[in-house]
Amino acid sequence: MSQPIGQPAYVLHSRAYRESSALVDFLTPQGRLRAVLRSARGKAGTLARPFVPLEVEFRGRGELKNVGRMESAGVSTWLNGEALFSGLYLNELLIRLLPAEDPHPAVFDHYAATLLALAEGRPLEPLLRSFEWRLLDDLGYGFSLITDIHDAPIAPDGLYRLQVDAGLERVYLLQPGLFNGTELLAMADADWSAPGALSAAKRLMRQALAVHLGGRPLVSRELFRKP
Repeated sequence: MSQPIGQPAYVLHSRAYRESSALVDFLTPQGRLRAVLRSARGKAGTLARPFVPLEVEFRGRGELKNVGRMESAGVSTWLNGEALFSGLYLNELLIRLLPAEDPHPAVFDHYAATLLALAEGRPLEPLLRSFEWRLLDDLGYGFSLITDIHDAPIAPDGLYRLQVDAGLERVYLLQPGLFNGTELLAMADADWSAPGALSAAKRLMRQALAVHLGGRPLVSRELFRKP
Protein backbone atom coordinates (compact mmCIF):
# COMPACT_ATOMS: atom_id res chain seq x y z
CA MET A 1 0.00 0.00 0.00
CA SER A 2 1.29 3.48 -0.86
CA GLN A 3 2.33 5.82 1.90
CA PRO A 4 -0.05 8.67 2.77
CA ILE A 5 0.44 11.80 0.69
CA GLY A 6 1.85 14.87 2.37
CA GLN A 7 2.69 13.42 5.79
CA PRO A 8 4.63 15.28 8.49
CA ALA A 9 8.31 14.41 8.69
CA TYR A 10 11.72 15.34 10.08
CA VAL A 11 15.09 14.59 8.53
CA LEU A 12 17.19 12.31 10.74
CA HIS A 13 20.19 12.04 8.43
CA SER A 14 21.13 12.92 4.87
CA ARG A 15 24.10 11.98 2.72
CA ALA A 16 25.12 12.48 -0.89
CA TYR A 17 23.83 9.88 -3.34
CA ARG A 18 24.97 9.57 -6.93
CA GLU A 19 25.65 12.80 -8.79
CA SER A 20 23.11 15.30 -7.51
CA SER A 21 20.80 13.37 -5.20
CA ALA A 22 20.72 12.66 -1.48
CA LEU A 23 19.79 9.58 0.48
CA VAL A 24 17.66 10.76 3.38
CA ASP A 25 16.39 9.04 6.51
CA PHE A 26 13.08 10.59 7.62
CA LEU A 27 11.10 10.24 10.82
CA THR A 28 7.35 10.23 10.16
CA PRO A 29 4.30 9.04 12.11
CA GLN A 30 4.42 6.02 9.79
CA GLY A 31 7.91 5.18 11.06
CA ARG A 32 11.42 5.66 9.75
CA LEU A 33 11.51 5.96 5.97
CA ARG A 34 14.49 6.11 3.64
CA ALA A 35 14.06 7.98 0.39
CA VAL A 36 16.02 9.43 -2.50
CA LEU A 37 15.82 13.19 -2.85
CA ARG A 38 16.48 14.26 -6.43
CA SER A 39 18.19 17.56 -7.21
CA ALA A 40 19.42 17.81 -3.64
CA ARG A 41 21.53 20.84 -4.51
CA GLY A 42 18.43 22.90 -5.24
CA LYS A 43 15.72 24.38 -3.02
CA ALA A 44 14.63 21.00 -1.69
CA GLY A 45 18.16 20.30 -0.54
CA THR A 46 18.14 23.35 1.72
CA LEU A 47 15.15 21.85 3.56
CA ALA A 48 16.74 18.41 3.93
CA ARG A 49 18.40 19.13 7.23
CA PRO A 50 17.62 18.08 10.79
CA PHE A 51 15.08 19.74 13.07
CA VAL A 52 13.01 21.32 10.27
CA PRO A 53 9.31 20.35 10.39
CA LEU A 54 8.36 19.18 6.91
CA GLU A 55 5.48 17.91 4.86
CA VAL A 56 6.73 15.20 2.52
CA GLU A 57 5.10 13.12 -0.19
CA PHE A 58 6.77 9.74 -0.58
CA ARG A 59 6.44 7.73 -3.77
CA GLY A 60 7.16 4.08 -4.39
CA ARG A 61 6.23 0.77 -2.85
CA GLY A 62 9.70 -0.57 -2.11
CA GLU A 63 11.82 -0.03 0.98
CA LEU A 64 13.74 2.76 -0.75
CA LYS A 65 11.27 5.45 -1.74
CA ASN A 66 11.47 8.69 -3.69
CA VAL A 67 10.62 12.15 -2.40
CA GLY A 68 7.86 13.46 -4.63
CA ARG A 69 7.26 16.73 -2.82
CA MET A 70 8.84 18.33 0.23
CA GLU A 71 7.79 21.59 1.86
CA SER A 72 8.41 23.39 5.11
CA ALA A 73 5.59 22.79 7.60
CA GLY A 74 6.50 25.27 10.33
CA VAL A 75 9.28 27.16 12.01
CA SER A 76 12.65 25.42 12.15
CA THR A 77 13.94 24.46 15.57
CA TRP A 78 17.27 26.18 16.20
CA LEU A 79 19.55 24.24 18.51
CA ASN A 80 22.98 25.31 19.71
CA GLY A 81 25.73 23.87 21.86
CA GLU A 82 24.75 20.88 23.97
CA ALA A 83 21.13 21.21 22.87
CA LEU A 84 22.34 20.61 19.29
CA PHE A 85 24.39 17.62 20.40
CA SER A 86 21.29 16.31 22.19
CA GLY A 87 19.20 16.63 19.04
CA LEU A 88 21.82 14.75 17.03
CA TYR A 89 21.84 12.06 19.72
CA LEU A 90 18.07 11.64 19.42
CA ASN A 91 18.40 11.34 15.64
CA GLU A 92 21.10 8.67 15.86
CA LEU A 93 19.11 6.76 18.47
CA LEU A 94 16.06 6.70 16.18
CA ILE A 95 18.09 5.58 13.16
CA ARG A 96 19.64 2.76 15.16
CA LEU A 97 16.57 1.55 17.05
CA LEU A 98 13.46 2.38 15.03
CA PRO A 99 12.56 -0.34 12.53
CA ALA A 100 11.99 0.85 8.96
CA GLU A 101 8.35 1.48 8.02
CA ASP A 102 7.05 0.50 11.46
CA PRO A 103 4.49 3.14 12.52
CA HIS A 104 5.13 4.81 15.88
CA PRO A 105 3.10 8.04 15.92
CA ALA A 106 3.68 8.53 19.67
CA VAL A 107 7.45 8.51 19.08
CA PHE A 108 7.04 11.14 16.36
CA ASP A 109 4.97 13.39 18.63
CA HIS A 110 7.38 13.03 21.54
CA TYR A 111 10.34 13.75 19.28
CA ALA A 112 8.73 16.99 18.03
CA ALA A 113 7.90 18.05 21.61
CA THR A 114 11.44 17.25 22.79
CA LEU A 115 12.97 19.39 20.02
CA LEU A 116 10.85 22.35 21.11
CA ALA A 117 11.84 21.82 24.75
CA LEU A 118 15.52 21.69 23.78
CA ALA A 119 15.16 24.92 21.81
CA GLU A 120 13.53 26.57 24.83
CA GLY A 121 16.63 25.81 26.89
CA ARG A 122 15.02 23.37 29.31
CA PRO A 123 17.42 21.12 31.29
CA LEU A 124 18.87 18.50 28.96
CA GLU A 125 19.21 15.43 31.15
CA PRO A 126 15.52 15.04 32.11
CA LEU A 127 14.51 15.53 28.46
CA LEU A 128 16.96 12.89 27.21
CA ARG A 129 16.06 10.36 29.89
CA SER A 130 12.36 10.84 29.19
CA PHE A 131 12.85 10.36 25.45
CA GLU A 132 14.99 7.24 25.91
CA TRP A 133 12.45 5.73 28.29
CA ARG A 134 9.44 6.45 26.08
CA LEU A 135 11.24 5.15 23.00
CA LEU A 136 12.11 1.86 24.71
CA ASP A 137 8.57 1.53 26.02
CA ASP A 138 6.96 2.26 22.65
CA LEU A 139 9.21 -0.31 20.96
CA GLY A 140 8.15 -2.93 23.49
CA TYR A 141 11.39 -2.94 25.49
CA GLY A 142 10.10 -1.12 28.57
CA PHE A 143 9.94 -2.47 32.12
CA SER A 144 8.43 -1.47 35.44
CA LEU A 145 10.12 0.95 37.79
CA ILE A 146 7.73 0.26 40.67
CA THR A 147 7.75 -3.56 40.74
CA ASP A 148 10.52 -6.10 40.27
CA ILE A 149 10.59 -9.18 38.01
CA HIS A 150 8.59 -11.08 40.65
CA ASP A 151 5.91 -8.34 40.79
CA ALA A 152 7.01 -7.33 44.29
CA PRO A 153 6.95 -3.56 44.96
CA ILE A 154 10.31 -1.82 44.66
CA ALA A 155 11.58 -1.33 48.20
CA PRO A 156 13.13 2.07 48.94
CA ASP A 157 15.95 0.41 50.88
CA GLY A 158 16.46 -2.39 48.32
CA LEU A 159 19.23 -2.91 45.77
CA TYR A 160 18.39 -3.91 42.20
CA ARG A 161 20.07 -4.93 38.99
CA LEU A 162 18.59 -4.72 35.52
CA GLN A 163 17.81 -7.92 33.66
CA VAL A 164 17.32 -6.34 30.24
CA ASP A 165 14.94 -8.99 28.95
CA ALA A 166 12.86 -9.10 32.13
CA GLY A 167 13.13 -6.06 34.38
CA LEU A 168 14.55 -5.19 37.78
CA GLU A 169 15.76 -7.97 40.08
CA ARG A 170 16.40 -7.45 43.78
CA VAL A 171 19.83 -8.53 45.00
CA TYR A 172 21.33 -8.71 48.46
CA LEU A 173 25.05 -8.59 47.76
CA LEU A 174 26.91 -5.50 46.55
CA GLN A 175 28.09 -5.67 42.95
CA PRO A 176 28.82 -3.16 40.17
CA GLY A 177 25.98 -1.42 38.34
CA LEU A 178 23.26 -1.66 41.00
CA PHE A 179 20.40 0.77 41.60
CA ASN A 180 18.82 1.56 44.92
CA GLY A 181 15.09 1.53 45.36
CA THR A 182 14.85 5.20 46.27
CA GLU A 183 16.44 6.16 42.93
CA LEU A 184 14.13 3.87 40.97
CA LEU A 185 11.00 5.20 42.65
CA ALA A 186 12.14 8.77 41.99
CA MET A 187 12.58 7.87 38.30
CA ALA A 188 9.08 6.40 38.22
CA ASP A 189 7.72 9.75 39.48
CA ALA A 190 10.11 11.77 37.25
CA ASP A 191 11.31 13.43 40.47
CA TRP A 192 14.65 14.68 39.23
CA SER A 193 15.23 16.72 42.37
CA ALA A 194 15.80 13.50 44.32
CA PRO A 195 19.51 12.96 45.09
CA GLY A 196 21.15 10.65 42.58
CA ALA A 197 18.02 10.16 40.46
CA LEU A 198 19.35 11.73 37.27
CA SER A 199 22.74 10.01 37.34
CA ALA A 200 21.08 6.67 38.13
CA ALA A 201 18.61 7.19 35.27
CA LYS A 202 21.49 7.79 32.87
CA ARG A 203 23.18 4.54 33.96
CA LEU A 204 19.91 2.63 33.75
CA MET A 205 19.12 3.86 30.25
CA ARG A 206 22.63 3.04 29.04
CA GLN A 207 22.25 -0.50 30.33
CA ALA A 208 18.78 -0.83 28.81
CA LEU A 209 19.82 0.58 25.43
CA ALA A 210 23.13 -1.27 25.08
CA VAL A 211 21.72 -4.64 24.12
CA HIS A 212 19.47 -3.09 21.45
CA LEU A 213 22.38 -1.14 19.97
CA GLY A 214 24.21 -4.38 19.26
CA GLY A 215 27.38 -3.38 21.05
CA ARG A 216 28.17 -0.55 18.63
CA PRO A 217 28.70 2.82 20.35
CA LEU A 218 26.69 5.88 19.43
CA VAL A 219 28.86 8.38 17.57
CA SER A 220 26.87 11.34 18.89
CA ARG A 221 27.76 10.47 22.50
CA GLU A 222 31.32 11.50 21.73
CA LEU A 223 30.11 15.07 21.22
CA PHE A 224 29.33 15.31 24.93
CA ARG A 225 32.84 14.34 26.00
CA LYS A 226 34.75 17.31 27.37
CA PRO A 227 38.19 17.97 25.81
